Amino acid sequence: MVPETGNRGVDATDENTGQTPQVPEPRKRKRLPRSEREQMIVEEAIRFFAEVGFEGQTRELARRLDITQPLIFRYFPTKEDLIERVYQEVYLSRWNPWWEELLEDRSQSLLGRLTDFYKAYAKAIFTYEWVRIFVYSGLKGVNINKRYLGLIRDRVLKRIMGELRAAHDLPTPEEIPFSEAELELAWGLHGSIFYIAIRKWIYEVEIPSDIESVIAVEAESFVNGAPKVVARLIGEQKRRTPGPHASTGR
Repeated sequence: MVPETGNRGVDATDENTGQTPQVPEPRKRKRLPRSEREQMIVEEAIRFFAEVGFEGQTRELARRLDITQPLIFRYFPTKEDLIERVYQEVYLSRWNPWWEELLEDRSQSLLGRLTDFYKAYAKAIFTYEWVRIFVYSGLKGVNINKRYLGLIRDRVLKRIMGELRAAHDLPTPEEIPFSEAELELAWGLHGSIFYIAIRKWIYEVEIPSDIESVIAVEAESFVNGAPKVVARLIGEQKRRTPGPHASTGR
């Protein structure tokens, strides 16, 4: 699109001063190294998708970056490629493998591990971009949230329930697999903490000033209430599917 210039030419004079206005020289774009340009596009894409969702067009993203749309596609051949990079940058790059080690560190109490984990996890994900992109991906059908929730289920929730079983001398997952109902207990804990972020960056309502105290209470509630429910669920599974675990004495 040709920029609008109005009706006044270069030699026109200002009606108020009678002077010829100075015509600014065209702004020269700084030539950036490829890696810097690529990172600049990714960082702006994160802000852009967090603000407007995945309906946002790369044409508008290019305008915000003050570059051409074809230049974006030189770095990311498709919009899906750009979204994939956003997923890696916002979600995978913030994943800390130490969290998984922490959850399995039986030198600490289960309550202590859960509290420490969710405090660290909240610091990593409680951001405007993380939360809004996650929600937009679900609304648009982009698979960011499905992939990430699969990671949470396998690396966090199953670990939590396995450690809860171990802490209460209940059968291992190898002996009796987790039931859907059992995993829902872990989802409930996880969701209660994530919902704080939803309230802040989606609903834009007030949240507790001391999030770490809330996390400690949620973890304590889970540790105190879940074991009894898990034991009952395992007992029901045993009765439905009698097998070798019946002779383990657990």
